[in-house]
This record gives sequence, C-alpha cells and structure tokens, in this order.
Amino acid sequence: MELAGVGKRYGRGGRWILRGVDLAVRPGELVRIAGANGTGKSTLLRLVAGIERPSAGRVVRRGTAAYVPERFPPALPFDASAYLLRVGRVHGLSAAEARRRAGEWLDRFGIADRAGTPLSRLSKGTCQKVAVAQALLADAPVLLLDEAWTGLDPAARAVLDEAAAERSGAGGAVLFVDHDPARLAGLTTAAYRVGTDGALRLAEEPAVAVGGALMEVEVDVPDGGPLPGRLPGAPELTALAGTAVRLTVAAAHSDALLRHLLTGRPAVRVLAVRRREEER
Repeated sequence: MELAGVGKRYGRGGRWILRGVDLAVRPGELVRIAGANGTGKSTLLRLVAGIERPSAGRVVRRGTAAYVPERFPPALPFDASAYLLRVGRVHGLSAAEARRRAGEWLDRFGIADRAGTPLSRLSKGTCQKVAVAQALLADAPVLLLDEAWTGLDPAARAVLDEAAAERSGAGGAVLFVDHDPARLAGLTTAAYRVGTDGALRLAEEPAVAVGGALMEVEVDVPDGGPLPGRLPGAPELTALAGTAVRLTVAAAHSDALLRHLLTGRPAVRVLAVRRREEER
C-alpha cells in the first residue's frame, strides 16, 4: 500500500490535519504510527482503510483492509458470534469458514462462552476483544490497529501482540497506533511520527532492536518437503541430518512461528526448542 502526497482537511477552509504524507508499506512490514493526541494518527488509518477520502494526493491499496477503530460501537443488533459471522461474510469467507474463524478467535481471546451474548450486554473489555477479533478473522492483506490494545487485559494484549506478528510474518502489511512506546518493540520494521503540522516523518527512535534472544526450533519435515507457507519472523534455515531443519528466529516471533508450523500444511514434527542469546 502507498500514500503519495496525501492531505486531509474537513471543509474547504479547514485546518490541514495531514499534509504531504508519503508512505509506502510492503507486505510483511509492521509499522508504528506515533504522534501527540489530535495530530491525525487515526485519520491516517481511516484513509488507508478507505473509510475517508483524502483531500489531496492518493491512496493505493492492493487488496482489502481489516480495521480496528479507536472506538467500537457496541450497540449493534447482534450477538458476538453473529456479528463475527457477518463480518467474515463481508470479507468473502464462506459461512462455514467464517464460523470456524470466529470460534477460533473467540477462543483465543478467552470469550468463547460469550459467543451468544448480545454486544450491548458485553463489558467494555469483552467488546474490545470482539472488535479485534472481527479484524483478525478476515486475514486481510492490510491490518490497521488504532489503539486496539486499549481496554484489553494483559492476556488479551499478549494475544494481539502475537497476532500482529503472525500477520506480518505471513506477508500482511500491519500499521498500528498505540500509546505504549514499548508496544511490539523489536518487531517493528519502521516507525513514523505525525507532527503538529500534519507531516509524517520517520521517528527518531530505532524501530527494530539490534540485539536480543534468539530461539532455535528444530523440526522434521516429512519426506524432505517444503515448510508450510511464509514463516513468521523470516527465520534462518539450516539443514540438519536427514529431513530435519533448524529454524533460528527472534524470540518474540517464536510463538507465532510454532503456531504456524503446527497448524500449517504439511504438518511438521517439532524435535526441539531452545533459547540462545546472540547479538542481532
């Protein structure tokens, strides 16, 4: 996806909220958008999502976008499961696949027992989990997270951290806004800051950590076949004896990598998992 010379203001004589924004995000990138309150971070994500149109410039997005808004409207006439099913259908999933993915994400967020509860009767935190689930089940090429962690309990925040890493590792483009400067630290591929003048600039802080723990995952690949799909964290592969392979990946990506290996096709057998400290 790409933004070229994008500007946004409301009304012909209104103040420019964003101006001259150029941004290109490739598949597999995980990008932080930072800035003070009111500088246009949410507006930027809504432009990428296609919810709003730019006042100047152009937004080019290949494929659909899944979006978690800053505020989720809970007063919708659905229960949690029915709402997720409908969103899945909008994204082109079959009813069976949408139902399966809805159940999977409700379970991962620990709210499977609330599947039949109307959204209007859910707590704010549970509603936020549904808001996040509706974006994640789509498996869209572009994932947009606008303060999506706000209101989540620590366990759910960890699930969302992992899901964002999984999505970028699988080739999705992920843009996120969050008030916690440590959110996904060491995993982001770039960080930008929206200034009070509406311009978007590279953030001064480094987006990717230069050192840290590595995980080694040794697996046996049936018949020496290829590993399943694009692997989270872009691990380094080392052939071992027979059909075994060692995958070395940043520790922050290891959970997503293991989940992908164990649920992908063809299935692989995990032989060993070990931690190694190494400068990156």
